[in-house]
Amino acid sequence: MTEKINKILLAYSGGLDTSVSIKWLQEKYEADIITYTADLGQQDLDRQALKAKALATGASQVVIEDLKKEFITSHIFPALQAGAVYEGKYPLATALARPLIAARMAEHADKLGADAVAHGCTGKGNDQVRFEASFNSLNPDLKVIAPLRDWGFTTRKDEIDYAREHDIPVQATKDSPYSIDENLWGISVECGDLEDPWQEPPADAYQWTREVTSTPDQPAYLTLGFQEGIPVSINGEALNPTELITRLNKIGSTYGVGRIDMVENRLVGIKSREIYEAPAATILLAAHQDLSSLVLDRESLHFKESIQSKYSELVYYGLWFSPLRVALQNFFATFQSKITGQVKIKLFQGQCQIIGRKSRLNSLYDEGLATYDENDTFDHNSAAGFIKLWSLPLRVAASCDKKSAEGSDPSRTFNII
Repeated sequence: MTEKINKILLAYSGGLDTSVSIKWLQEKYEADIITYTADLGQQDLDRQALKAKALATGASQVVIEDLKKEFITSHIFPALQAGAVYEGKYPLATALARPLIAARMAEHADKLGADAVAHGCTGKGNDQVRFEASFNSLNPDLKVIAPLRDWGFTTRKDEIDYAREHDIPVQATKDSPYSIDENLWGISVECGDLEDPWQEPPADAYQWTREVTSTPDQPAYLTLGFQEGIPVSINGEALNPTELITRLNKIGSTYGVGRIDMVENRLVGIKSREIYEAPAATILLAAHQDLSSLVLDRESLHFKESIQSKYSELVYYGLWFSPLRVALQNFFATFQSKITGQVKIKLFQGQCQIIGRKSRLNSLYDEGLATYDENDTFDHNSAAGFIKLWSLPLRVAASCDKKSAEGSDPSRTFNII
């Protein structure tokens, strides 16, 4: 017997999975369905159309919330400061959004008296873990329903057929079956022809960025200003976070920057081929990392880089609210006061190239020490002693190996200083 549930709050994007979920949840539970949509900067988000579609599909109430500012300040910028890129490529746009959506849904579920929350994630994807791990972290008593794991549809074709049978309007078709997720930090595209990792992505799979052959003939030059690890300006013009990221997405897309085609290791154990477009993320991550190299000492920089991948894994795995992610975030935060300055960037034919960087107060670059001209202030005489002490363990080990090979007495001392 199905558990009696009167009210369900459904994470709703208006796409195929969540549109079909409204009708299926109604049929399964005979419950009121309230949809929740977070505005995270989706370029084609039409609030009125989305609301009308949800209500026409069977929702009893629609909640749409503008979370762009919160998304940037509480998720995107912390991830930027941590250099978060999963498996060296993916800037984690979708992974960063899920814990924020889950947190707001948990709050609204309590306010609206919902018996359960639901999401439209598949049984072999990452997002189901991200949503449910977040729900469990915030309210372990909250019941979670995952229609796509329960309803028995095995293909997107089945979902499309179900949508047509129930007069549910969806953008996906059997000829264009892409699954798309979009926010300010990037867009992800999967399914359809992309499931063949040998096949080049079809032109219509890319949603934002231009093909290189369609980009301008001349490069674009940008100067990004950072204040304590936060990007604050483009070419000297101060911009709020939403304006800055939106503008970088537009400029980067024009120059074909930010296209990512990868086979990634999903949390559930399978490999998946997906494409991403992340112009602003690509530009800002490169700029932040480059400025860090100018202002951080060697050991701090190298250790920071050594744990960036762990932080990225935690976010990708849905563990945003874990104690370790929070602890690592605090570690990265200790460096941000130093990361103040400017980075000069060249965008051309799909490439983002850092061509200059400066920090008036925090730069550790000393031209006198670095130069090879007559202004050189480096003490060359100290190099020999440094090298001798630096390589001393290697010399001791080499001497030991030599004596062992010759059968010498191992108790003999090493006179190699």
